[in-house]
Amino acid sequence: MDDTPLPTQTCPAAPESDMSAATSAAGTPAAAGALTGVRVVDISRVLAGPYAAQLLGDHGADVIKVEPPAGDGTRAWGETYGENVSAYYAGLNRNKRHTSVDLATPGGRELLLRMLDRADVLIENFKPGTMERWGLDTEDLLARFPRLIYCRISAFGAEGPMGGLPGYDAVLQAYAGIMHLNGEQGRGPLRVPMPITDLTTGLHAFSGILLALYERAASGRGQVVEISLLDSAISLLHPAAAAYFLDGKRPQRMGAGHPSISPSNIFRTAGGHDIYVSAGTDHQFRLLCDFLDAPELAEDTRFRSNHDRLEHDGELTELLAKLIADLATDDEMVRRMIAQGIPASVVRPLDEVLDDPQVQLNGMVQAVGDFRVLGIPVKLGRTPGSLRTPPAPQGRDTREVLIDMGLTDTQIDELIAQGIVAPPLP
Repeated sequence: MDDTPLPTQTCPAAPESDMSAATSAAGTPAAAGALTGVRVVDISRVLAGPYAAQLLGDHGADVIKVEPPAGDGTRAWGETYGENVSAYYAGLNRNKRHTSVDLATPGGRELLLRMLDRADVLIENFKPGTMERWGLDTEDLLARFPRLIYCRISAFGAEGPMGGLPGYDAVLQAYAGIMHLNGEQGRGPLRVPMPITDLTTGLHAFSGILLALYERAASGRGQVVEISLLDSAISLLHPAAAAYFLDGKRPQRMGAGHPSISPSNIFRTAGGHDIYVSAGTDHQFRLLCDFLDAPELAEDTRFRSNHDRLEHDGELTELLAKLIADLATDDEMVRRMIAQGIPASVVRPLDEVLDDPQVQLNGMVQAVGDFRVLGIPVKLGRTPGSLRTPPAPQGRDTREVLIDMGLTDTQIDELIAQGIVAPPLP
């Protein structure tokens, strides 16, 4: 190992030229993203942290992903598609440089400190207390790297009766009441099939990091960004929590129904399609009644206002179900409903959604390397995000990253021999 002493101040962020020559997934030069010049060290695993890091990478940040020698756990989730990349892993780890370092060893932690010497952001989601056991106390890190944005992600936070315990998306859906609210009336609770708690946590981490970077531009100082799955799950409880604060009543499962709007439900059409229809205002309800050739429903005293409709939601749903059952629904008819101001959509399976021309036009399905991936939802006009590198086999870029840090090939080979650095998969 190089015996050069580690500096006690973080170096300036990598210059813009480090990333301005990046290429897009198509192999053409990519426009500099809004975060070009920002360097991120991502030592998180599984979902929330890697998702936040990917979002930063999509907008130009140089993201260095540090995996343990055994690899990120999601590499083994489901079928793998060559080079130890599963679908789960592929969806969270594009636009990163992939390294494999054993942070459980003193030598691995020294390499991490070298990475942080040039980093702007650190993202980790180890069980609270792990970094401290490794001698990487938060206060010491920020003293050593005063411009560092340190994003810590945990399940419940570090303090309190659940503090420091591990957590998982489905567990937090249950703990935070999401499962209890999800499902059909009179039936059992259901897990939301997407990892909604993890994804929301990743979005909050992304937002918190951007806020801290913005504040650092004025103060010159980094700070801790503290994110937990519990807080993120609780933040999703609108409007159920707001209603409970006002009336003190425990919300009940409503399926596709809505606690504050009527009508709001899924109906079956003559063509055998499921269609979701709602009306959030009295005007929308009148438009729906006219579309169904039933204007008299809008004048029925049971249904004149949203309050009235909520009182008689069961009766209204039954009447609408009979009218909609006569419709030969297709996408064009639903488009006309939406164009007239009626909230409606055919309930579509995933394959049809991803092939949808509007989804394609919006760039939300793209190719990067050999993978099709979801696109970038945040569109910036002058500094757009870009897909530059696909998810990669474990440790593909380890040597490149360590050479950037000043290590020689001989030193890297020694680290591999010692088990501190894992060689890239063939």
